[in-house]
Amino acid sequence: IAASQPSTNWHVKENGQEHHTSKFSSKELIVRRGQAFIVTFKGTEQPEQNLTFIAETGPKPSKLTRTQATFGISSTVSKDSWSAVLQSTSSNAVTISISSPPNAIIGRYKLGVQSGSSSPTSLGTFVLLFNPWSSGDDVFMSNKAECEEYVLEEFGIIFAGNKNYISSFGWNFGQFQGDILDICLSMLDRSLSHRQDPVTDVSHRNDPKYVGRVLSAMVNANDDQGVVLGNWSGNYDGGKSPSSWTGSGEILQSWKKSGFRPVRYGQCWVFAAVLTTVLRCLGIPTRTITNFSSAHDADGNLRVDEYYDASGNHLDRAADSIWNFHVWNESWFSRSDLGPSYNGWQILDATPQEESEGIYQCGPASRKAIKEGDVELEYDCPFVFAEVNADCMYWSYDTATGKKTLIFSESTTIGQSISTKAVGRDDRVDVTNDYKYEEGSKKERDVFKKARKKLGLEDKFDPTAPTQEEVEQKPDISGEFKVAGPLQIGKDLNLVLVLANLQSDAKTVRVNMTAWSTVYTRKPVHEIWKDSISITLSPKEEKQFPIKIPYTQYQQQLTTDYMVQVTALCHVEGGIQVLVQRDITLDSPTLDIQVLGEAKVNREVDVEVIFTNPIDTEVRDCLLLVEGSDLLRGLLKIEVPPLRAGDQSSTKFKLTPFETGPKHLVVNFSCDKFANVKTFKMVNVVD
Repeated sequence: IAASQPSTNWHVKENGQEHHTSKFSSKELIVRRGQAFIVTFKGTEQPEQNLTFIAETGPKPSKLTRTQATFGISSTVSKDSWSAVLQSTSSNAVTISISSPPNAIIGRYKLGVQSGSSSPTSLGTFVLLFNPWSSGDDVFMSNKAECEEYVLEEFGIIFAGNKNYISSFGWNFGQFQGDILDICLSMLDRSLSHRQDPVTDVSHRNDPKYVGRVLSAMVNANDDQGVVLGNWSGNYDGGKSPSSWTGSGEILQSWKKSGFRPVRYGQCWVFAAVLTTVLRCLGIPTRTITNFSSAHDADGNLRVDEYYDASGNHLDRAADSIWNFHVWNESWFSRSDLGPSYNGWQILDATPQEESEGIYQCGPASRKAIKEGDVELEYDCPFVFAEVNADCMYWSYDTATGKKTLIFSESTTIGQSISTKAVGRDDRVDVTNDYKYEEGSKKERDVFKKARKKLGLEDKFDPTAPTQEEVEQKPDISGEFKVAGPLQIGKDLNLVLVLANLQSDAKTVRVNMTAWSTVYTRKPVHEIWKDSISITLSPKEEKQFPIKIPYTQYQQQLTTDYMVQVTALCHVEGGIQVLVQRDITLDSPTLDIQVLGEAKVNREVDVEVIFTNPIDTEVRDCLLLVEGSDLLRGLLKIEVPPLRAGDQSSTKFKLTPFETGPKHLVVNFSCDKFANVKTFKMVNVVD
């Protein structure tokens, strides 16, 4: 298309309102497929009936790959192809309404017009997105409130912590801010599939399954120099700690500014939040999901093995692991490849855990297929099924001889309190029942057996599996760790180990106890404390042993996840070993935000953030980070003076909101003793 640019009026405002794209701050037209938009351009000498339009996208547009369409003026809209309908004409301008098919390829298009046999004139470019408001689209979502939340909402809440203690933090998705849309389109163009075969890659961009899978690979840096580099070591030198991010914008902008070098560092919620931003930006309804006690089954046997040494140390020797929580995505679209019963929420996971077809990508796996145990269906169902259903085996491991002994196994631990943010409210919704039948029910065990059978696991002899005798051995004592006092950073950690003799004869027990700081994947990082005791339990007797780990002892060893794993390995004379363990997430101090006065669009308003130092030493290097879509552009950084023990700091700053409606401010406070104390505040902006 020749590049002479007549004055095209793209009616950005009117089209934006019709197409639910007015939140984009771009001067370029952004519209959704399967829906008409208006364009006005300078008239030509020829009658309008002789006009031909050309819409094309990708590197080598052609009709064959559906990356090029030519169409004339017609009297009605065509359902399954591009069409143009004349709206009005005057001596020097023609206004037409252009419609694209509901399965059009998404991306940036060039639009040209040709009159008669003269060479085409360029009208300029526009961007075409998925359309969840259109019933013919694969991503169609009939519930309008869900479209608002899962496509248009720029704020989210991510759940974390552990199954005993669910915490949450706010996240600024910011999918409509600045040049995020352009960055999302560059992600598609920098993917491995595009580099290998750009023409075929672009021709598949009409399919949300394809786009979701490609982006699940591009969000992590593995294989393709994607957006975020993962790091689970507990040491984040050379980058930013995964817990320090409060939104996707800064990450995506850094990736672009550095010449597309992976941003350091991310963990699961960062990958999931960035993927949410990108998919919402492109028009695929998407949310983040947190699974508590999430299995990472590396060898595909629907079983996760954990090993402990004689002192009770959790050994980091298995490829399998049970994470305190794991965050992935669900995106909403139909599955023409599997059949209508598998439509709806599809699981995508951008965290690089295991390779799929040779690269680190995961999904889309139909949530319905996971619930029904249909693990043979595309894509990556066995891995996702294991994340919420695997059985756990706990072994004691003799580091000298390499001999392992089963301590116990359980089938109800994995996949608990599966959580997501409510539609239109800042609350948690539990979706566990959408992933599996009730734990312990016959139906749930039947689905598990069906999945094992489909994976060919029940017929194979597994030399690493426990023997029947091992599984049936019953322990002589039971134990648990109880919490005695507040679980707060800065306070001593007080627990009680409760041991009970289940038998009617006395038992002698040697108890080896350890406490380690961990990252949220339960990978041990630093030993904090250890102790051992020998005790005798009379028949049916229960005894309590208080444990105190002073703040001074654990403070230096904590990771930024503030997690501690306590373990007691009980060697019962003449009986089998008993493992008692508990994962503890310590509460960080609280932040308080107040908006002082009414928030009005384009007017300054004062905000105050209050932090109280809860520990008995001074805290320094205090830094406050603030962000929020439509409330401020980019990230606000404020240095806060040191705070003496018990002192309160008040930090004030000004905001000038630029859009009306309910907006969210996300705040992160850090200092030398506490990293990433987060909170968020809803701010209702009025005219």
